Amino acid sequence: MNRFAVIWRKEVVDALRDKRSLMMLAVFVFIYPLIMWASLNNIISKSTKADRETNEVVVIGAAHAPTLMQQLKQQSITVVERDDMDEAAITALLRERKHAAVIRIPETFLAKYQELRPSPIELWSDSAADQRAKLERVQLVLRNYGNSIAQARLLAHGVSPAVLAPVPIQEYDTATSASRSGKFIGAIFGIFFVATFYFCLNLAIDTTAGERERKSLEILLAQPVKPLELIAGKWLAGALICGVGLSLELIVGHFVLTSMPLEEISLSWRLGLPSLLLLIATSIPLCLFASAFEIALAMNSKSFKEAQTAVSFALLLPLIPVIVVPMLDLNTQSWMYAIPVLAEQTLMLELAKGNSVAPLAFATTMGVSLTLALLCVGFASWKLKSERFVLGV
Repeated sequence: MNRFAVIWRKEVVDALRDKRSLMMLAVFVFIYPLIMWASLNNIISKSTKADRETNEVVVIGAAHAPTLMQQLKQQSITVVERDDMDEAAITALLRERKHAAVIRIPETFLAKYQELRPSPIELWSDSAADQRAKLERVQLVLRNYGNSIAQARLLAHGVSPAVLAPVPIQEYDTATSASRSGKFIGAIFGIFFVATFYFCLNLAIDTTAGERERKSLEILLAQPVKPLELIAGKWLAGALICGVGLSLELIVGHFVLTSMPLEEISLSWRLGLPSLLLLIATSIPLCLFASAFEIALAMNSKSFKEAQTAVSFALLLPLIPVIVVPMLDLNTQSWMYAIPVLAEQTLMLELAKGNSVAPLAFATTMGVSLTLALLCVGFASWKLKSERFVLGV
């Protein structure tokens, strides 16, 4: 059997026997889809909470504005009439968080209304309570009530209500649910690619710094095997673990999104399985780069713990563009496809939006990661040729 294949098979078998590697693989396969599900489920729950729950409003002095009471009831807002309450009583009532707001209509309201004078209405609410959606519905009814009174008074004086809106603005939103979903969900989904560097973390450290610490690396180099063959076997074994982990993670995330009622928040997930498989295939070079990068970095450490510390700090680098670039809210540009992890995230955004992606973008994404992987492998094999490095002298 080819010497490279022997090494590759040995590393894969050892990885499958290592409970730590399998545990890390299982954790990262499910942890990000679980976080995404929890986040979206929380947003959906909050958006539909106002429709499921009864919207109750306490009204003091309801008899002074019967028309307003009718408009509140027409909007499915339950009116709970109360006698006059002072400020402390209203505050204590709102702290119970059973009512969205308290409306207090003064006794002078009707007299001022008949005299065509401003008739203030007090609206009390607790901004710390989770009642914003309900409160906005109450505020909308109050605004519409005030607008209807203004229009009626203008008509009574022979003035068209159109003078209140001399420049009516008609807004049109051409965004589709797929494009909105691509920007929002794609940004969450894109963080999945960061996990690529964690799937083979334990394997990369154990097969380099771990073997140096156990003095088994010297025994391997004493065999009739070239340093490049040794590194290539370890490299592709780690890349295989990364590829399996990333594929499972993306597939699990895809089925999580397809099973959620995203239409409740005006979103949708229309990324088909063929596009998802294309994205997975494009991400294979990223798995090759992740494995090679960690092996090349861990080789410079003399112990497992030292390598674990060094690699853990280095893995913060892929997070920087993934976090910073979406915060800048930049449009998709060609240079984004030349940065590993960010390139895969950008592809996910464009595919989720339903946009067509140029073949050059796929070629750049794969080519940059593959080139960096080969450079890391070449560096690691060059280091193994040095007896001083292997012996740690």
